[in-house]
Amino acid sequence: MKTASYQSTNPISAYRTAGIIGALSAVLAFALHAEDPVKTEPKKPAVMPETKVAKPIPTDEELKKILTPEQYAVTRESATERPFTNKYDHHFEEGIYVDIISGEALFSSKDKFDSGCGWPAFTKPITESEVKNLTDSTFGMKRVEVRSKASDAHLGHVFEDGPKDKGGLRYCINSASIRFIAKDKMKEAGYGDLLLKLFSEPVKAEPAKTK
Repeated sequence: MKTASYQSTNPISAYRTAGIIGALSAVLAFALHAEDPVKTEPKKPAVMPETKVAKPIPTDEELKKILTPEQYAVTRESATERPFTNKYDHHFEEGIYVDIISGEALFSSKDKFDSGCGWPAFTKPITESEVKNLTDSTFGMKRVEVRSKASDAHLGHVFEDGPKDKGGLRYCINSASIRFIAKDKMKEAGYGDLLLKLFSEPVKAEPAKTK
């Protein structure tokens, strides 16, 4: 598995420092929210469709049977998973991250970076119209919540401390709300259009031959 991190000319980058501060705030929110911590013992892997958007979206009762307790708590009850120990924090294989409920493609590995915050971080979604931003004033903090438009799943929050040369945003996303599809599995899973759009190598023009 390949690993990568966002490179900066500053050894102690501003976004990493801000990410740590953000992580401390999120940990506090997690502690306050989870008086009865989300159980993370194995139940069964999510069996949501391996292809694009599931129609119709399963009901909450159906989701309780399909998702793990943690996945349900995060996506439907806006819980926050534990930092640094979640599935995709240090995952940098090429591919896309889709909504765990609907299968809609949300984020690309091309936009993922190591923020040091303890959760997967992205500079932007694949398509902005597939996510929605809402004001979140819980736990005495003013934040911007990110939810999936297709399934209304809670994904995480977006902060303005990301890499400046990439737009300055950091989408801090719960691993429990997304599912990874590797680049070499995208076509068979129904994401061939995105495979071409995101990962196809540009055709290099051959130099003109001189007579």
